[in-house]
Amino acid sequence: MKLSIIIPCYNEEHTIASLVAAVNAAPYPDKEIIIVDDCSRDGTHAELAKLQGQVSQVIFHQVNQGKGAALRTGFQHATGDVVIIQDADLEYDPNEYALLVEPIAQGKADVVFGSRFIGAAPHRVLYFWHRVGNGMLTLLSNMFTNLNLTDMETCYKVFRREVIQSIPIEENRFGFEPEITAKLARMNLRIFEVGISYYGRTYAEGKKIGWKDGVRAVYCILKYNLFR
Repeated sequence: MKLSIIIPCYNEEHTIASLVAAVNAAPYPDKEIIIVDDCSRDGTHAELAKLQGQVSQVIFHQVNQGKGAALRTGFQHATGDVVIIQDADLEYDPNEYALLVEPIAQGKADVVFGSRFIGAAPHRVLYFWHRVGNGMLTLLSNMFTNLNLTDMETCYKVFRREVIQSIPIEENRFGFEPEITAKLARMNLRIFEVGISYYGRTYAEGKKIGWKDGVRAVYCILKYNLFR
């Protein structure tokens, strides 16, 4: 079973090379790596130039559009049986690909969410209010989708390719997460969660999501559940 790994990338010059090395070293035999650089303004382009031969494709956006737009581009180019989202930082561990893909490989799931809040894997202790906000957004999303997810905002989402390529992605930024969750819920799919580790980073280390993205997430939960 071939795995397509979509890596949206924006100003990740300090982590992208290490991340690609970790993805290549991950114990999953058949994988393609697709990086979508969303018009980085630091030294990311120079780092990506050094990765020739280590990734399947590098696609460049000429204008910065956001994570959702980068994922939309990456999904269009995926050729694997299964598609997984991998952030370009080092918060999520590629060694867990087999764990994430297993419910799909066994024919039990169409979509898998990797939850940072279940299981015994290690989790870095960071921001209290981020955790509260995440829980509130997940709860609000669940109320409208009638799913019982524990981590709607997780990066690690895994799809059968035909599923994700059949869904039009409208959100350009972090609103992708509640949008895709709402659209998946309406499709009557088999959705699983598995516990994952999480090595979160601080704002000083490059974290980008902020309170405005939380406000947008609430808007997207309402928009894609009530008005579609």
